[in-house]
Amino acid sequence: MQSKIKDMTTGNPGKLILSFSIPVLIGNLVQQLYNMADTIIVGQTLGSDALAAVGTTGPLCFLILGFVIGITGGIAVIAAQRFGAKDEAGLKKSVAMSIMLSIGLTVILTLLSVLLAKPLLRMIHTPKEIMDDSYRYIVIIFIGIFAVVLYNMIACLLRALGDSKTPLYFLLISSILNIGLDYVCIVTFDWGIAGAAWATVFSQLLSGILCLIYVKVKYPILHVKKSNFQWNPRFAWKHLAIGLPMAFQFSITAIGCLILQGALNLFGKDTIAAYAAANKVEQLVTVPAGSFGVTMANYSGQNLGANRIDRIKEGVRKSGLITVAFSLGAMACVYLFSEPLLAMFNIQAATPIMSDAMFYLRLTAVFYPALFLIFIYRNVLQGIGRSFMPLMAGVFELVARGIAAAILPTMIGYAGVCLAGPLAWLAAAIPLAISYFVIIKKVERQYK
Repeated sequence: MQSKIKDMTTGNPGKLILSFSIPVLIGNLVQQLYNMADTIIVGQTLGSDALAAVGTTGPLCFLILGFVIGITGGIAVIAAQRFGAKDEAGLKKSVAMSIMLSIGLTVILTLLSVLLAKPLLRMIHTPKEIMDDSYRYIVIIFIGIFAVVLYNMIACLLRALGDSKTPLYFLLISSILNIGLDYVCIVTFDWGIAGAAWATVFSQLLSGILCLIYVKVKYPILHVKKSNFQWNPRFAWKHLAIGLPMAFQFSITAIGCLILQGALNLFGKDTIAAYAAANKVEQLVTVPAGSFGVTMANYSGQNLGANRIDRIKEGVRKSGLITVAFSLGAMACVYLFSEPLLAMFNIQAATPIMSDAMFYLRLTAVFYPALFLIFIYRNVLQGIGRSFMPLMAGVFELVARGIAAAILPTMIGYAGVCLAGPLAWLAAAIPLAISYFVIIKKVERQYK
């Protein structure tokens, strides 16, 4: 019944990491594709102004939804540690606490995000001609935060048990539904840009509900009783002490993206459309980075619970080599296929929009190895409960991106906007790598 549970404290680390990562990679790829579907269908059916409207909301969505992804992933680390320690009672208490924290998180984030949506759009200099569409789109996405929390919390708990396949299956179903709903809501019902947003919310809700049903049927180890729901401030803080830094790390990165979006918006709606399309392509080709990060958080959490620091070190070495190889593959994809990928957004060849989009992709691709390694070191540190340095790396990234966005565009124009991201990646990757080697030695001495 629970055959998909995977104990990552035994067996070949390289094979385990790859076998766990592949379903996560496919799932993240599918998620990116259905996120891209909104943008592609909007661009093809509603035009470049609507594409720019969706594009300018990207950093705001990342600010809120990234916080959700970070905190749900962080909260589930405790479950991974309890599972690695073979503590079923502790695992159930962790699941109950995760549910209580997720409910509170959903209420607070939904209220704040809906209330602040328009002021934030104004703050980043959203052009007047796309303001109404941008606001309409993002408010609907924020209303659907509960669906994002539902899916990600259950998916993270399943991954904590080593099951990376089940969330993928339900994500595939919802992704196909999302694409179909996009056409129905935008074209058939003529809901415009709001249709793309509602299609996303409905499909995310379905994936969450399907995961919940599956857990009820197949995973008794995750079933909780009324007696498990005991509010313990210290135990709650133990979860939040890992979850909040992970969430803030996403949000700090998003704040940097907001600052950058504000600088970008001054270049006009065509440049916004170019950057939005290029950003979607970049998110697609760099999907492996986040996938290996998710794997290493769960792998290191389980092995810390089992007191196998040697396996954590070996896993980091092997995952580092694998992820660098994937980063070089992503770079090759950008240089070989960027134009046909951008053409999916209804961007015509030999136009300023295509030129700006390709310039961004080919410039930033050189720095992909640094971006990919960030996810390895950051998630391993979070998986072993050392969240301070990943949070500080997010601060370094924010500062670097903010300074670059404030200074470089005035000096070298659009190229300055394009360079802000890579400089931020380097500002995070270097201190994270150094911190990992220092911290893992301390953890190794502590667990001897």
